Amino acid sequence: MLQIDLWKRIAIWLTCAVGLWLALPNAFYTNVEKHNDALAAIELSGGTAEVEADLGLWPEWMPSGLVNLGLDLRGGAHLLAEVRVEDVYAARMQAAWPEIRDALRPERTTVGTIRLQPSAEDEVRVRISQPEGMPRALEIVRGLARPVQTLTGVGANDIEVRAADDLIIVTLSEAEKLATDERTVQQSLEIIRRRIDEVGTREPTIQRQGSDRILIQVPGIGSAGELKEIIGTTAQLTFNPVVTRGTDASAAAGIGNKIVPSLDEPGVFYTIEAAPVVTGEELVDAQPAFDQNGRPAVNFRFNTAGARKFGDYTAENIGSPFAIVLDDEVVSAPTIQSHIPGGSGIITGRFSVEESTNLAVLLRAGALPAGLDFLEERTIGPELGQDSIDAGKVATIVAFVAVLVFMGLSYGLFGLFANIALIINIGLIFGLLSLVGATLTLPGIAGIVLTVGMAVDANVLIFERIREELKTSKGPARAIELGYEKALSAILDANITTFITAVILFAMGSGPVRGFAITLGLGILTSVFTAIFVTRLIIVMWFERRRPKTIEV
Repeated sequence: MLQIDLWKRIAIWLTCAVGLWLALPNAFYTNVEKHNDALAAIELSGGTAEVEADLGLWPEWMPSGLVNLGLDLRGGAHLLAEVRVEDVYAARMQAAWPEIRDALRPERTTVGTIRLQPSAEDEVRVRISQPEGMPRALEIVRGLARPVQTLTGVGANDIEVRAADDLIIVTLSEAEKLATDERTVQQSLEIIRRRIDEVGTREPTIQRQGSDRILIQVPGIGSAGELKEIIGTTAQLTFNPVVTRGTDASAAAGIGNKIVPSLDEPGVFYTIEAAPVVTGEELVDAQPAFDQNGRPAVNFRFNTAGARKFGDYTAENIGSPFAIVLDDEVVSAPTIQSHIPGGSGIITGRFSVEESTNLAVLLRAGALPAGLDFLEERTIGPELGQDSIDAGKVATIVAFVAVLVFMGLSYGLFGLFANIALIINIGLIFGLLSLVGATLTLPGIAGIVLTVGMAVDANVLIFERIREELKTSKGPARAIELGYEKALSAILDANITTFITAVILFAMGSGPVRGFAITLGLGILTSVFTAIFVTRLIIVMWFERRRPKTIEV
């Protein structure tokens, strides 16, 4: 006989109610979106009257998760950037000089004086005053080489060292350049992703294209220029020893030094050592704060290695100034008053609250390891997205109505039960999309339209099977029960194979293909649930109330 336990009935209706509850905010998309943006703004920098008004557009006790709209639906910015991987070679060589100098110093009696010479960006040239000590010097510098940490670079070292008269010439090996290129692009990819995500944009598409290019698409952002401003700020923080302070920007800096302007003092320039003591890569945290005078500032904290280097330098240079350099501008140049062992400090300057907050975000995300050249940029207006949404709505409504009419005409009352389940099914799809924070694109809408057609497929199998059982003179209750039992295997086979296809599309595809795969996969799950459980429960409840002697499907 048709029987469903009470706890199962409660579980089925509770699942439907929760799914529809989660989907409800999408019916009030604009209000909920303003509410969410206001909530984020209050957490970040406090509230204003306008922000508080937006916060009240949606009740706090209601769910506020939304289905994110993709670039093709809400407009946004599109960029194609090329990573200047050669920039990293110069930085590597610049950082190698102090290590080479410190390694050769104990051998001065053999190699003589050690002087850095003008060099190309991708090499270091060191002159020694006693050429007869060159074999020993080459042995020491070659001892600084490290194995390349990639499968393609097995057996190779990161640097190549050769001699030319009294010069030691150090360059990166080809294997290390290839490994560096790969690391640089991957690091740029991750840093761009962290920067864009942390400033509050929704569901960006950030993908690698080719060997050194990155595709960036961000829905809902105002313009490509705004996106470039977020990405293009390097936020390269270094701590460098100060050589001199003056007002002449054209003065000779000396080999191994560079001249950078002061951020707070117009017309003031600092000559600093090019090789930093500590860099922003060794930061583990940066938070907006206020200094002792109540002015906006940024607190920072180094990792263990950075804290040790910072502590050792401050202990050995008490009374000397050192420069905090941000993007080749001296933010401040305090004098070291005492040993700073904790690896933490504060960056002060002429910041606004917003600037200190953005600086903290950029420092936490890390510095871009190399510059970016933007090869392609465009802004997609929201009008185009609205047209796409309208067209998608029309397609979905037409498909939805056509299916409802077909089921009603073909199966009568049972078709009406299937239609109720179909409406619940669409609600569950949007509830799940909101729960997982998925992005809906035009292909995603196509997946929902396809799901509308497939959603009644299981019901058709069940109802046709019930018809067959009724022809064998079985009673209504037994025919319904056998219809569900015997159609189950065909339903599972068809939907499992389609779900496997959706999983493969998601795993192998990217961008719009993934959007289609997500909506198709979730639609299959909800369709099977509504067909096997929801329609059956509706039919059982109807049967218990009516107790019909015969039924027509």
